[in-house]
Amino acid sequence: MNTQQTALPKLFIGIDIHKRSWKVHCATDLFSGKSFSMSPDPEQLFKYVTRHFPGHEVTTAYEAGCFGYHAHRCFEGYGWRSLVVNPADIHRKGKEKHTKTDKIDAQLIARELKDGRLESIMVPDIEREELRSLFRRRNDLVKDFRRIKSYIKMQLLYFGIKEPEEFDNDHWSHRYRKWLDDMVFVHPTAKAALDSRMRFFRFVDQELRDVSTQLRRYCKVHYKKDYLLLRSIPGIGGIVACAILCELGDLRRFNSVKQLAGYVGLAPSVHQSGDHQRTMGMTPRANRLLRSYFVEASWQAIRADPVMQAYYRKHQGKNVKRIIIKVARKLLSRTLAVIKTEVPYTVGVVE
Repeated sequence: MNTQQTALPKLFIGIDIHKRSWKVHCATDLFSGKSFSMSPDPEQLFKYVTRHFPGHEVTTAYEAGCFGYHAHRCFEGYGWRSLVVNPADIHRKGKEKHTKTDKIDAQLIARELKDGRLESIMVPDIEREELRSLFRRRNDLVKDFRRIKSYIKMQLLYFGIKEPEEFDNDHWSHRYRKWLDDMVFVHPTAKAALDSRMRFFRFVDQELRDVSTQLRRYCKVHYKKDYLLLRSIPGIGGIVACAILCELGDLRRFNSVKQLAGYVGLAPSVHQSGDHQRTMGMTPRANRLLRSYFVEASWQAIRADPVMQAYYRKHQGKNVKRIIIKVARKLLSRTLAVIKTEVPYTVGVVE
């Protein structure tokens, strides 16, 4: 007697994740399902599915955000298929754009998941994710560093104190810091405010140096090959190389420069209708932090590499901001080529 194997019934779970509760919508391949709230615990969802949907092939999805990938890893540990999706990739009909609740969000995720229209973002491994947290901590310190310098400058401006001409620049030398420490006000309260800001400035300055050192040291040891390949490219220094390794991971996963440029955000937004087509600047969908790093690195590249400088000069006469974006796109292309070929970059010479 021949027996036929039947496919397992499918269960699609859309989750709208929040800190205090999850809104969950469960749908099968035959029924639209039901929505309910639960505490934010993957183990409880596993028990619920085991009790009410035994023998189902389970697929879950939730939006990427500040809650990271802990739930995703738990779901995969249960043997489920799990997707972490970009919120912008969840299609909404016209009328659905004007009504938003947690229940509707969970239903939309489950619907798109059931219809096969969702794709997961790249989920980094735990080591790369924790390295990324150190890199982003450094960027937080950079913001704090700029902010406290602005506060100190603001206090001087407020009280009408003019800086000596030799200190009127962005570099805060030890002499300039001593000049600030020795400053005298009419009353001690203003001096106390400046001293407090200077203590915070020195703390942030030292933290920034320490975190930057730890970041470079880790990348040199654990990703030495790719780190040295990236450092061979003019314009890409130690911190930019760390940024690429932390935010992009292994560049070999990108199939083309176009795909990489779309991820970073160095791709144009295009609008075409009939015979009319126009380019509307860079796409708003981007890794904005990494895009800014590549733009800054491009200014260094045109100073250090004659080929990049020639490419920049070829476009002179146009908008400078547009030219440097072209250079950044070219620098991105060379970065991908160096990693994929595993051949260090050789500075070109223009005859």
